[in-house]
Amino acid sequence: MIYKFNNFTPVVHPSSFVHPLAAVTGNVIIGKNCYIGPGAAIRGDWGQIILEDGVNVQENCTVHMFPGKSITLKASAHVGHGAIIHGANLGINCLIGMNAVIMDDAEIGDESIVGAMAFVKAETKIPKRSLVVGNPAKVVKQVSDAMIAWKTKGTQLYQQLPAQCHDSLQAVEPLREVPENMKIQENVYKTLRDFMKN
Repeated sequence: MIYKFNNFTPVVHPSSFVHPLAAVTGNVIIGKNCYIGPGAAIRGDWGQIILEDGVNVQENCTVHMFPGKSITLKASAHVGHGAIIHGANLGINCLIGMNAVIMDDAEIGDESIVGAMAFVKAETKIPKRSLVVGNPAKVVKQVSDAMIAWKTKGTQLYQQLPAQCHDSLQAVEPLREVPENMKIQENVYKTLRDFMKN
């Protein structure tokens, strides 16, 4: 659902996909080839939220802020399932792990990776290419070229997903039996460990 609020209407590039079960409200600008998953809430009611090109905000994520603040999720930022971005700015091609919480006025540097369930305190400045884990979150090492290549490949899958959703996603009644010779999806992405073996 897309909601106008206080005369601010969200702007969504036609190449992007906002799932019908997501909620985008108010002063939100969504660039090209972005994916917004079901259950995501992007609330530009108290400030502006900009998603630059190629950003994905996955299922059940929240993006919001204190009144009067504005934030940017820079190009190719990747926000994993259930994460909360509250008044924080995300750098280019960074990864926010599942169920991580990034608090107000924090800044995540370009190509950084924040681990699943990490808690990044308000006003924390994470340098670029940092691997961040824990509660409270701490930088534990630098992101290697191989790690960022793996992350980038995963984000590219999400950048292809909007077009696939526009082409093929549709509400249907479920089948009542499993069809004979039912296929499964192709393995197009490896875990980091398997990726590093090659």
